[in-house]
Amino acid sequence: MMASALAQSAARGAFFTLSAQGARILLQLLSVVVLARLLTPHDYGLLAMVLVAVGLGEIFRDFGLTSASIQAPEFSDGQRDNLFWINALIGAALAVLMFAASWPMAAVTGQEEVLGITQWLALTFILSGLATQYRANLMREMKLRSLAIVDVASSAIALAAAIVAASLGAGYWALVVQQLVTGTVILVGVVVAGRWLPGWYSRRYSVRAMVSFGWNIVAANLIGYAAKQIDTVLISFRFGTSSLGLYNRSFQLVMTPLGQVRSPLQAVALPVLSRVQQDQPRFETYVTSAQLALGYLIGIPLAILAGLAEPIVSIMLGDAWSDAAPIMRMFAIAGLLTTVSFVGYWVYLARGLGRELFRYTIVTALIKIVCITVGSFFGLVGVAVAFAVHPAIAWPISLAWLSRVTPMPQRRLYLGAGRIIVVALAAGLAAWAGGELISGAGVWAQTGLGFVLGLIAASAALLAPAYRRDAGALWAFIRLMLVRSPRNTSF
Repeated sequence: MMASALAQSAARGAFFTLSAQGARILLQLLSVVVLARLLTPHDYGLLAMVLVAVGLGEIFRDFGLTSASIQAPEFSDGQRDNLFWINALIGAALAVLMFAASWPMAAVTGQEEVLGITQWLALTFILSGLATQYRANLMREMKLRSLAIVDVASSAIALAAAIVAASLGAGYWALVVQQLVTGTVILVGVVVAGRWLPGWYSRRYSVRAMVSFGWNIVAANLIGYAAKQIDTVLISFRFGTSSLGLYNRSFQLVMTPLGQVRSPLQAVALPVLSRVQQDQPRFETYVTSAQLALGYLIGIPLAILAGLAEPIVSIMLGDAWSDAAPIMRMFAIAGLLTTVSFVGYWVYLARGLGRELFRYTIVTALIKIVCITVGSFFGLVGVAVAFAVHPAIAWPISLAWLSRVTPMPQRRLYLGAGRIIVVALAAGLAAWAGGELISGAGVWAQTGLGFVLGLIAASAALLAPAYRRDAGALWAFIRLMLVRSPRNTSF
């Protein structure tokens, strides 16, 4: 009965999380459409400069304590209160540092407007620092419906505030208002949903192990952040801004939406895996099921996208961007491979393997740097190919690395990944063939026929018993989403 309730809570949590993320993506598109007509590219450029520093600070602001509190097998109210004050103090310290850095940032960028933007956005660290453990507690208690409502409401209210400010002629300040309103609404929302107030910090409740775990997460994230920039740096230096624009736009079309769909599922997966980590058979079942769900539901659309790269680029970006098609195809392949391996990251967090994750991140960062460097000798497409090759090399290493420190269902994961890749390959090839078959009929017709043929090819896999079993498991999970959870997840 407990297993059934947990599975149902996880399914409902996934439903609310995906629904909220879909709503946020729609709001982001609306933001682009509306604000782009009220503001200038210069306004967005100013904000982007400052958000680079904000993104780096966010790694330190959380300090890995969200994951630390969620994965902890035992977690007292006193420990929660202590982590609240640690996150709040880190947020305040980052706000002071950000404020102090505003003058050198304005001098380095040569944009005096950066000074005011940086000083005001420093407040976001205080807001997010206060909200961190409230969000973590909602995730730990599987109150994902409440969290979904807060996230969607914050995006909608902030967008409305930005539109009003931009309409009144606020210029780039409208984007600053959007950031600050988002942080404020999130803080108010999670406090109301959390229904608890922190007590004073007490040394009676030790959080040393959690802080140690968090420090390893911070170190791993910093290395990962640096590794993520290697392709951008090499392209900008070796091939110039035009090539970088092609590469970056292709990345934004594939990898950014993928992250918006995939990463929020961690809010569902991490508390579930943490709860069952002492029950190895159930833990392995959840891990393999998560891989199948991610692989099929995300991997098949990515494979079809890879097959239809040319017409989709023409539709989304225009004919002038046709050189982006092979790059986007490589990103789609990379997205499929990273999605198949994404559950490994969840295992590191759920098991509290912060130090092992840090060491593995160093290894995979070095692999990526080598791949990208070698790929750069073959031009822009070579860099994109290297980007896709990297996860193909890193994933088996990750699985072997994990298996050395914690029990892992290696055979089931390899077989599951193999089935996913085979059906994705069939769908991608069918989509490509459909597009080529009517290449003279226009990009919309190519995309439509290719999409249909890709889905037919993927569905044909159901003729095999193994795929029918996988489909049965996925359908059971979807049915759990559609029934009311036995837990009280009301706002």
